[in-house]
Amino acid sequence: MKFSTQVPIPTPPRLIRPTDRLLFVGSCFADGIGQHFRDNAFKAEVNPRGTMYNPVSVRHTVEELLEQGKIELPDWVFLTLGTNHVYRLRQSGEVVDNCQKRPAKLFSEEALSVAECAYQLRQTVACVHRHNSKAQIVLTVSPIRYAKYGFHASQLSKATLLLATEELCRDVPSVYYFPAYELLMDELRDYRFYKADMLHPSEQAVDYIWERLQATLFSPEAQQMVAEWTPLRLALNHRPLCPESEEYQAFLRQTQQQLAAFNKKYGA
Repeated sequence: MKFSTQVPIPTPPRLIRPTDRLLFVGSCFADGIGQHFRDNAFKAEVNPRGTMYNPVSVRHTVEELLEQGKIELPDWVFLTLGTNHVYRLRQSGEVVDNCQKRPAKLFSEEALSVAECAYQLRQTVACVHRHNSKAQIVLTVSPIRYAKYGFHASQLSKATLLLATEELCRDVPSVYYFPAYELLMDELRDYRFYKADMLHPSEQAVDYIWERLQATLFSPEAQQMVAEWTPLRLALNHRPLCPESEEYQAFLRQTQQQLAAFNKKYGA
């Protein structure tokens, strides 16, 4: 007897290798998944310009980072979209990425159409490929709901993003959709997988999505790296009661030797 439905995840066009460089740009869900990569010894940049929610701000971030050479060229770019709502500065009409706590009267709010979201994503992908034609793009839609819109409007926003990502995946072979939104909405359909605000996924939910992502996108070599890194990370984070003891000093020397061997093997 089954008590939940399992979301099928399409086979990706390629797999993540231990030496690949990754860039995560988008909502706070991108922060959570990106941090898992960093915690597991991957070369990952996570929201270098801060959290971004809409396709325009995501595009601005990627263009600035790559066009100005602020990061090394990534092999993988994860774009996590949270909303199709943008804020324009009334004086100039430009979409701002951060209102910087300025008065609300200076801005107007606008909901982008599916076509407008798809256009912004296409420009972002084009920018990535100008710098690395072999880069793999992974699109996700954040499962975080926007109660301030009202729940119906929040669902409309997510639907707009889902339709835009579907259009990109259909037209651009190097774009792949990972169903993080569906994993939380369908597999983890229970409020125990949310934080206290009942809007954001809990740590347990993010951990589960991370596990599904590993099983889908990791090469055997990347999975082996994580398996080797996990006990080493625990050893490095160990806090002894008697740090001056000979036993701990011997443990520390052994751990450092293991770390050096790990770095040599995986090019860290």
